[in-house]
Amino acid sequence: MDLEQQVYMKGGHGEESYANNSLVQGNVIFSTKLIREEAITSLYTNTLPSSLAIADMGCSSGPNTLSVVTEIIKVVEKLCKKLIHSSPEYKVYLNDLAGNDFNSVFKSLDNFKENLSDEIKTEIGNCYFFGVPGSFYGRVFPDRSLHFVHSSYSLHWLSKVPEGVNDNKGAIYIQSTTPSNVIKAYYEQFQRDFSLFIKSRAEEIVEGGAMVLTFLGRKGDDPRSKDCCFISELFAKVLNDMVLEGTINEDQLNSYNNPNYYPSPHEVKLEVLNEGSFEIKQLEVSEVDVNALNNHSPYTFTQSMRAVFEPVFVSHFGEAIIEDAFNRYQEIVTDIMAKEIIKTTYFTLSLTRKS
Repeated sequence: MDLEQQVYMKGGHGEESYANNSLVQGNVIFSTKLIREEAITSLYTNTLPSSLAIADMGCSSGPNTLSVVTEIIKVVEKLCKKLIHSSPEYKVYLNDLAGNDFNSVFKSLDNFKENLSDEIKTEIGNCYFFGVPGSFYGRVFPDRSLHFVHSSYSLHWLSKVPEGVNDNKGAIYIQSTTPSNVIKAYYEQFQRDFSLFIKSRAEEIVEGGAMVLTFLGRKGDDPRSKDCCFISELFAKVLNDMVLEGTINEDQLNSYNNPNYYPSPHEVKLEVLNEGSFEIKQLEVSEVDVNALNNHSPYTFTQSMRAVFEPVFVSHFGEAIIEDAFNRYQEIVTDIMAKEIIKTTYFTLSLTRKS
């Protein structure tokens, strides 16, 4: 599977699009607002750049894409008034894999600029937008060209499915039955990917620059824990039922594994410290009540999962099974939501580039 071509959120503005099914992600962005404000305030007051370069990595499309940019510009403009300093020019780089619906984002820019000027009651400085397709696991930008990097709900996606996970029969990610060698393969792929991400950004961010990263993970050390594996186990149950009924064949299921890894706080800190270019300012661990954020609606929750996973499922299993698979998933989720609260864990990591 060529993940650079297949891993992307479902585009457009249809009923099953990511744009219309990213409420949880939007809530997480709102919940982590204070950490970003602290980071951008410290960065701007200490450097006062005449041109501020911002990168949103794994930007996706939809209402969340420009919300962080809005927030950053509003903070900077408020600081400029307080410091009696002229507004900087803004260079905003939107990065995601090539399959992302960049066109929808670009079509929204005129309204974005108009609405932002209305909100802050003044014309903002020159604001330039650039679409930058490509994997963030490696260099994306020139040396020392960025002041602030943001990424939300993206870094739990790996650059590829780890090698050596063929023993994970009947599962699509780590779960209670997953052998230790498969867990090791997933962790080692995360180490390679995340360390490369940190190293690449260290070369691209100016000294004193900042980075705020939010991504799914787990609270404890056990990679089989429910807070990171539960949702994928439900998908595995659906697919195993479809194998038993002959809708898909067993080889198709056994050859598929999600290209994700949900790390622990210790695993995240270890890679940052080993790379050495960034100071950890904050590492906050939080939970999302999935039931509440989806209005206790199994349909809404299923649609949000479909917007994320449909493209990668289609690339492996084909389009014919998708409707049936997600209908089955909704049935399981309906039963689960009636009995318990589904929770997921995420981290917010605030880093400053060392001198």
